[in-house]
Amino acid sequence: MLIESRPATDPEIAALVAAQQRELREADGGLDGQATVTHSDIRYLAVVVDGRAVACGGIQALDAGTGELKRMYVRPAYRGRGIARQLLVALEELAFRQGHETVCLETGSYLPAAIGLYTSSGYQPIPVYGEYVDNPYSVCFAKRLRVPA
Repeated sequence: MLIESRPATDPEIAALVAAQQRELREADGGLDGQATVTHSDIRYLAVVVDGRAVACGGIQALDAGTGELKRMYVRPAYRGRGIARQLLVALEELAFRQGHETVCLETGSYLPAAIGLYTSSGYQPIPVYGEYVDNPYSVCFAKRLRVPA
């Protein structure tokens, strides 16, 4: 397994983001409403197994001290192997290297596995923020980065 930086324009990142968005729409009954897009201002990491990107996630700056975790996704066939936890640590290291003291994120209340990953990794619930305020399914978390992860 290799974790590497990939540009937002990478076709494998685009395919993973599309799969993530499709799965979210199915999980919330089509209520999520997010567009299937990558953003050029997100720094993406990909997890590569046997030459294929099987997971991704990114960090987007909200302000000088805060990064937001975006588009965290592991293909279903690769879940349960600890890939998401390793990717989360790598994303926290990336956020720290970018000068962020805090990482925040939004996920759906209907995603208990994601919530479990984040809370077991030290993320604490915070008030819903930004574009997520009007989404009744949004839950948000944050973690202060004390040292490089």
